[in-house]
This record gives sequence, structure tokens and C-alpha cells, in this order.
Amino acid sequence: MIEKNVKTDFSAKVFEPVIGAGTFVHPLAAVIGNVILGSNVMVAPTASVRGDEGQPLYVGDESNVQDGVVIHALETEQDGQPVGKNQMDVNGKKYAVYVGNRVSLAHQVQIHGPAVVMDDTFVGMKVLVFKSFVGKNCVIEPGVILMGVKVADGRYVPVGSVIKTQAEADALPSITADYPLKDMNKGVLHVNKALAKGYLAAAK
Repeated sequence: MIEKNVKTDFSAKVFEPVIGAGTFVHPLAAVIGNVILGSNVMVAPTASVRGDEGQPLYVGDESNVQDGVVIHALETEQDGQPVGKNQMDVNGKKYAVYVGNRVSLAHQVQIHGPAVVMDDTFVGMKVLVFKSFVGKNCVIEPGVILMGVKVADGRYVPVGSVIKTQAEADALPSITADYPLKDMNKGVLHVNKALAKGYLAAAK
């Protein structure tokens, strides 16, 4: 389902989602309002990308939004005035949620804005990212909670961790050649790009 948002006192404009070339949104997924999906993105069944409160929500090229993923955000406008604390700056533009290129959001991930996940990062099953910034080339293992922190490029977050202070985030280990999940994202990206292409072809 791809549809416009509704006007409210925290959303004065009606937006239609922007869907890039080669992107597949499954009929059982919901993409609503001020959402920009890049090219060759796979949005799986039961995913919800809902840009009707905080906005815009952005998902970059060749990323995937798997089953049960929720992308949503706190309000970025109230009575016509911006709520700056609920937006994050990426490359000089403001976003409620920004997900970069070649990012995998595995099953039941929640990216709740204000939040940023940068390029080439893998986010494992049942992770919550809230009021946080995740750098490039990271691995967030399953069951992690990130709350109000910045994760530097090239770090991994061990399974089940709750990271809620910047000191904890700064102490996260770097991805090294012997880290078992260092190449996980490459395979997940390949699978989901192929699925998007295949489902689009089958729908014609």
C-alpha cells in the first residue's frame, strides 16, 4: 500500500511517497506520506514506513526494509513551526529518519526518528534505533537498543546490548578482519536486490 498522509496540526502538507526506479513495495507493506525511497530498494511484507508525523523519511539506493520493520518519527512540525530537536542533519538537509545507501534493516527492526543509519550498515533483527546516529560500515547485531547515542563508522554492537550513554557507544569494538559478521551485509543486499527485481518483473 502506497498512499498520501493526512493534514493535521503537526503535518500541514499532504505528501505522496516518492518511489525510485527498480524499487519494489510489497502490497502488504505500508509506505505513507513524506517518504523518499531510492532506487532498487526492497520493502518486504508487513513493513511500515510512515511519514505522517515526523518527516521526511528517507531510504537510500539498494537498501532493504524487511518484514515487520517500522520506520516512523516524532513530530517535526507543530502548528506550522518546525520542531528542530526531532530532525537530524545529513549532508546539509534535515530528516526525521535517514537510512543511507546499501543498508539492510532486518526483520522487525524499529528505526524511530530522530534517527540516522549511514551507508553500508547492517541492522540485525529486533533492533531499536531511537534518537541515535549510526555511522557507515557498522554491524548492529540482533536485539540491540540504541538510545540517544552516536556510533562511529566501522563499529559493531554485540547482540542484545543496550547502549544509552555516549561513553558506552565510544567503547564499542571496531570491525576487524576476523569479525564473523563483517561481510554479512553484502549477501543480504544481493538477495534483496534480486528479490526486488524479480517481484517487479513478475508483476508486469
